Amino acid sequence: MRIAILGTRGIPNYYGGFEQCAEYLALGLVNKGYEVIVYNSHNHPYQENNWKGVQIVHCYDPEYKWGTAGQFIYDLNCIRDLRKRNCDIILQLGYTSSSVWGWLLPRKNSIITTNMDGLEWKRTKYSEKVKKFLLYAEKLGVKYSDYLISDSIGIQDYLKEKYKKDSTFIPYGADLFQTPDEAILKDYDVVAYNYDMLIARLEPENSIEVILDGVVQANIGRPFLVIGKHQTKYGEYLKAKFSNQKNIRFIGGIYDINILNNLRYYSNVYFHGHTVGGTNPSLLEAMSSNSLICANDNPFNKYILGDDALYFLTADEIAKVIISTDKNEADNKLKLTNNNNKITNVYSWDIIVNQYAEHLEEIYNNQ
Repeated sequence: MRIAILGTRGIPNYYGGFEQCAEYLALGLVNKGYEVIVYNSHNHPYQENNWKGVQIVHCYDPEYKWGTAGQFIYDLNCIRDLRKRNCDIILQLGYTSSSVWGWLLPRKNSIITTNMDGLEWKRTKYSEKVKKFLLYAEKLGVKYSDYLISDSIGIQDYLKEKYKKDSTFIPYGADLFQTPDEAILKDYDVVAYNYDMLIARLEPENSIEVILDGVVQANIGRPFLVIGKHQTKYGEYLKAKFSNQKNIRFIGGIYDINILNNLRYYSNVYFHGHTVGGTNPSLLEAMSSNSLICANDNPFNKYILGDDALYFLTADEIAKVIISTDKNEADNKLKLTNNNNKITNVYSWDIIVNQYAEHLEEIYNNQ
């Protein structure tokens, strides 16, 4: 079976999100004996045409000079190349900028299955005009796909209700972090279990402001690390608002997974404020790195975490968590153990790759 993977900047992963998913999937499927093609941006750091048995096809990507508009041209170039390849299955990771070219996909000769990602049109960072386009793109993504994949039960229910379409539930994956190194904390001037943190894009939908309002309200002076690129309009707003809070530290983006895992591992409370999307990769990474998680109280987070997390909606609730929570108490240690078991038994990449392989075999045999 010949499988093409579209929708990412390419592999090996230098970006996160769907790029990490593509890397694990491609390698796992090749190891199972499938022929796999992954489309890479022409300016991806990896410039070879083969990576560990995965065929790499580089296509021109003008995003670096055109911004978002360049993503549409990149996807068009990938699809134009794909039409020459005679693949059995085309796996699309996301649909936002490729859906407008969906009519060009070689649907007569290939089966199209699409991971529908989160509800992009609900993201507060977008204008109403952009939200309307994203909803239209979602509709096209459904229209031009033979099969759909949802990475959360919430997304699966949404697709069934809105489009009357069934989808295969396959969550995102993660692997347990098992090599903690306390020495890394020195670079960030923090002490094990005596700081709290969050990792997120600094956007309103990720509850950054309400979390930091709660930190201020708690007023206990414990360091709070905000990890995420802050050279944005909203990031500048947050830095200005909390500029007189010495314990709130805007670290910026960190892209070394070992550093991130260690900071999560040794934190007291890890705050996950995401309100939009399916199985969020950063949430699984927090679970896999032994974080005591306090999450925004919504169905997407609750489906994954269940009773093995703390929850918040307001700054008052954040303050209470910060004041009263000790990660090393017995009931919190049980939450950590349970979340580790979920990663091992439900969300490990080996399990996720097997689920994708089963999905691909099923749709291939249905033709």
